[in-house]
Formats: sequence, structure tokens, C-alpha cells
Amino acid sequence: MAEAENPERLGPEHRVTVEDVRQLMGASTPHFALHLRNRIRKLIEPLPPGDPARLEGEREIARLDRLAFAGEIRGERGHDGQRPLPSLGEDEPSRYAEGPTHG
Repeated sequence: MAEAENPERLGPEHRVTVEDVRQLMGASTPHFALHLRNRIRKLIEPLPPGDPARLEGEREIARLDRLAFAGEIRGERGHDGQRPLPSLGEDEPSRYAEGPTHG
């Protein structure tokens, strides 16, 4: 997945909407979460702080950060005597990496 954006969305005449943000966040998985986060960040960057699309984008960026660094819950918890998968652990902390993935 590339981080390039649809040129129509970035055009000066295009008004970014909540729907634009939702189209990007639709099929997010841990593997693509950081790509999507960066695309959403770039899309909402010029919007004013209270803009509905910016607020939706900021919420989604936070969710994508959690998804990228802590994984997603899939499957079932382990049965008696089995350990759950790491992504199913209730005590799994969110991991934040400084550097290129930030901002």
C-alpha cells in the first residue's frame, strides 16, 4: 500500500470531508495501520482545529496507532492450559515508537 493520495482529494478546490477520512480508515489492519495513519494525517493537516473531518481524522489516527503497535483481537481466548495469543492479552500495553513513525 502506497502512502500516495488520490490527487483529487489533495486539490486546492476539494473540501476534505468526514467521508474522505472514513474511506481511508475502512479496511485498516495492523499491517497497513501506519500507512493509513500517515495518509489521514496528510489529508487533515490543512483543516482548522474544530473541523469535523479533522476531529474524525484525529480519532482515527489514535486508533491506528493503537492498532499498529498493540495489534488486533482475533480468534478466541486460549482454552484451559493454553496461553492466549499475545494480541489477546488484556495487559498488553500500547507501544509507541519515537522517530520516523511519529508525525
